[in-house]
Amino acid sequence: QVQLVESGGGLVQAGGSLRLSCATSGRTFSRYVMGWFRQAPGNEREFVAAIRWSGGSTYYADSVKGRFTISRDSAKNTMYLQMNSLKPENTAVYYCAAGYSDYVPRAPSGYVYWGQGTQVTVSS
Repeated sequence: QVQLVESGGGLVQAGGSLRLSCATSGRTFSRYVMGWFRQAPGNEREFVAAIRWSGGSTYYADSVKGRFTISRDSAKNTMYLQMNSLKPENTAVYYCAAGYSDYVPRAPSGYVYWGQGTQVTVSS
């Protein structure tokens, strides 16, 4: 039904910026919700941000508020994550996810479609 492909990861110095993209190839439903998660080696996958496709309401983990911005371009079926003031501890594989819900899940189990991930490395 839905296929997600992340891009935009790479190597950046601490304090720098990076923009991730998540392109979708399937059609969305009215209750469509999309989010970004990240996972460092040995750690659990953690919530970063989410957005409602209809209306564009956004939600963020406390650790990224004020530094990261989630957005979407409905015409391009693409979601973005603008990451500013990056820190070495932000190094992880970043995944985009999609689901259908009346609320915005913060747990990975709340999403049913996942991309393959893109590596973000922040050097000090």
